[in-house]
Amino acid sequence: MVKDVVILDHGSGNLRSAERALARAGAKVTVTADYDAALDADGLVVPGVGAFAACMAGLTGVQGDRLVARRLAGGRPVLGICVGMQILFEEGVEHGVHTKGCGEWPGTVERLSAPILPHMGWNTVTAPEGSVLFAGLPADTRFYFVHSYGVRHWELTAGPGFADPLVTWSRHGEPFVAAAENGPLSATQFHPEKSGDAGAALLANWVGSLG
Repeated sequence: MVKDVVILDHGSGNLRSAERALARAGAKVTVTADYDAALDADGLVVPGVGAFAACMAGLTGVQGDRLVARRLAGGRPVLGICVGMQILFEEGVEHGVHTKGCGEWPGTVERLSAPILPHMGWNTVTAPEGSVLFAGLPADTRFYFVHSYGVRHWELTAGPGFADPLVTWSRHGEPFVAAAENGPLSATQFHPEKSGDAGAALLANWVGSLG
């Protein structure tokens, strides 16, 4: 059965590239800011590029923060991409300015400590055992990154009776979170829609996991 996926149009992100990539992955894709359509879809994708504060402002402007919270409360899948991943955390700090994020995960998005920024280009990742997103992908698979900020420390641990989140790491100057899977909430710092066959396989894995 074909899954309905909404890409949330909040004014930030590679909307058409993501639309094409998800369609290639087998989904029926709609790009919209319509709250009800996004709430009812089998899967919701939250894209994002540029500054954390601007992306967060766009998200709240279409009630995206409320939308994400409502979907997750009902166990409905959400996938964040690039800055769309970053805004899922508690806070972003850019040029000394602190901006509140969605707070779905604890932690801070900070400037990476690396000799060259932005981190731009192809890089490998280290995925944990049991990952749904990276299932079937070789360990040396490369994905496409464009960012100067990231999550340097993962802070969430599962409570009794809950599975630990699956956290994937990469490295540019220092380790940073490249992807995370935590129940219905998944996210990637890299751009799967710009990562060729590897990104297509990852998106197909996500679409295939939609209930």
